[in-house]
Amino acid sequence: MASPQSSPSTEPAADTGWPGKRFGCAESGVTSVARLGPRVLALIIDWALCSVIAAGLLGYRWGGSGSSGFAPLLVFAVENILLVGVVGSTIGHWIVGVRVTRLDGAVAGPVAAIIRSVLLCVVIPALIFDTDQRGLHDKLARTILVRTR
Repeated sequence: MASPQSSPSTEPAADTGWPGKRFGCAESGVTSVARLGPRVLALIIDWALCSVIAAGLLGYRWGGSGSSGFAPLLVFAVENILLVGVVGSTIGHWIVGVRVTRLDGAVAGPVAAIIRSVLLCVVIPALIFDTDQRGLHDKLARTILVRTR
């Protein structure tokens, strides 16, 4: 009796090298996949800026409750959609030296920025990573976060 052929899903995963290699990212330095530290720092910077903007423009007060408590999240979503969609990075990304690109290296564009930003605001998709250190929000938007310096 012939042995059954194994399907690709049952074979062990091949070593892909460094994160982002299969997308043409460098192993280190410029165009390598951005690591967790700069990502978190960029998020903190963006959230702080969005909170200040929400306080100034939308009457948000720290520790506020109800719908006004979502004002920084709204500003954060708008910031991400506009800046990532047009220039590829938020203010926090720019400060820490990372940018969001499509898998072909181009700027994310508006559709990818909307998908990515909405899922980022939900939080959970951003916490689910693959071997290329792409969150679920990046996978679904077909984007990757790379270093610029």
